[in-house]
Amino acid sequence: MNDRKINIRLRELDHSDLFRLNSWRNDKTIINLLGNNFLFISKAVDEDWFKDYLQNRDCNIRLAIIIQETGDYIGNVNLTSIHRTNRAAEISILIGEKEYWSKGIGAQAMHLMLTHAFLDLNLNRVYLTVIRENERALQFYKRLGFVEEGCHRQAIFKDGSYRDLIAMSVLKNEFLKEK
Repeated sequence: MNDRKINIRLRELDHSDLFRLNSWRNDKTIINLLGNNFLFISKAVDEDWFKDYLQNRDCNIRLAIIIQETGDYIGNVNLTSIHRTNRAAEISILIGEKEYWSKGIGAQAMHLMLTHAFLDLNLNRVYLTVIRENERALQFYKRLGFVEEGCHRQAIFKDGSYRDLIAMSVLKNEFLKEK
């Protein structure tokens, strides 16, 4: 793959995406970078997870990241726990296809989702947590305008030890000022 910009588009997660998503959710290398614990997840569990998503689309938006040129599904970007009164939601991203890591795709996907959150959904605050050891992710989120809010000390048990989660957020006026 050369260094030219790879353009993406987002679309709602589809049932046909579950096979690939399940393989990513069972990849310890990927999960170790995230603030989740590694669990073996069966296809049946992901089927139920998807059914639950479809029944709760009013408070969750799960979008597939698609390579514009090829149509390949390579990851997800999500807004979850959408709270309409507080106008806030949690954001998360997963690039499952490792050959697309460090290609600018995560920044594009986050920018598209944040634009959707603030301009289409009229949210005011988007937040996330990131495992303290994932310095690359911390810097990535700071470049996107997220501000560190605090630390959830020893919030998760991962690979035999407790790990801190760093809480970050970006506000609508901060994001729009950057545009």
